[in-house]
Amino acid sequence: LYTHRSLYLYITNNHYSVYKHTTATTMEVVSTNGHHYDWAKEVKEFDQTKAGVKGLVDAGVTKIPRFFVHPPESLQNPPPAPANNASGTIEVEFPTIDFQGLESGSARRAEIVEGIRKAASTWGFFRVVNHEVPLSVMDAMLEAVRRFHQQPTEAKMPLYSSDSSRRVRFNSNVAQREQDVACWRDLLTCVFYDDALDPEAIPLVCRKEVQEYVKYMIKMRETMSELLSEALGLSSDYLSRIECMKSESLACLYYPACPEPHLTLGTLKHSDTSFLTLLLQDNIGGLQIVHQNQWFNVPPVRGALIANIGDLMQIISNDKFKSVEHRVLAQSVGPRISIACFFNASSRASAKPFGPIKELLSEDSPPVYREFMCSEYHEYYKMKGTNVASALPHFKL
Repeated sequence: LYTHRSLYLYITNNHYSVYKHTTATTMEVVSTNGHHYDWAKEVKEFDQTKAGVKGLVDAGVTKIPRFFVHPPESLQNPPPAPANNASGTIEVEFPTIDFQGLESGSARRAEIVEGIRKAASTWGFFRVVNHEVPLSVMDAMLEAVRRFHQQPTEAKMPLYSSDSSRRVRFNSNVAQREQDVACWRDLLTCVFYDDALDPEAIPLVCRKEVQEYVKYMIKMRETMSELLSEALGLSSDYLSRIECMKSESLACLYYPACPEPHLTLGTLKHSDTSFLTLLLQDNIGGLQIVHQNQWFNVPPVRGALIANIGDLMQIISNDKFKSVEHRVLAQSVGPRISIACFFNASSRASAKPFGPIKELLSEDSPPVYREFMCSEYHEYYKMKGTNVASALPHFKL
């Protein structure tokens, strides 16, 4: 029997039971034996602890709850390809874009733009080095996220919510439907609509660092917006003018060490719903992307940011840029800390339909996608469930 404040765990015969603390001396039992499994009740009991995955680890679990166990097919690699390690993944030269000299002249800028064009159209991911975010700001942000998640459960409970309308919330990605599976991670979300969020809403333990980091993310957004516009052959201010990246959503992720990493994932295979994502990760690693039908490890590089194209950018680029599926492995080491900054449309732009950019269309390059409202896209993404990795086919003509 393991105890952790409001969370009680008992493991017997390789099955896992959750007990909800009701008083100082009584507990409500949820049975999860091999013959009967009440998925909804066990998920509810876990969610009501508001302790997240870290609460399980702190309680000393050696078996993961059943709703965290992924089907074998989601854990397997794609069909075999030449590999240089036992896991079936390939370590390759990941695209790296060096921003050094970006402002030094048109020739250097043209090189950078061409590098981004190639990476965005083939890999959908690339590493950015020598950018404008100071290393001290990045290190402080990673430490602030660690500090938030490692607070006592009681300090985080007021923020615990699955309500996506809450602009600052803490949760543990609990599966909403029985066919969905949960991932081995906890998450603090901070949403900046139109670049703004009431500072008082941000937890004090990480407020200063979040505000400073977002300030630099907005600077990076402006730079990336220009370079991506130019990579599409458009005027450098095009993406800025259509305000497709004027809101930010920070996902501050905490991946605890997992006792059975071979049975689950840190993050499911998916493609991002954003126009663009910038990822900061610590030195542990675990991010993998699909390239040429094979999983590739994306090893962390200190001081670098990982940029990836989101579904909505693939749509407005009319498939010139690619939104690529990726995942995060569960691991026996940890915790792993990462911060994903998702760039989405402004409130004003979201009130209008999005579709392929007209300037990119021609008789030889007709539209691949229909027009739609951002709200329709996000609603479909939520509705499709975790069994469908990409929402893109739903919006094709």
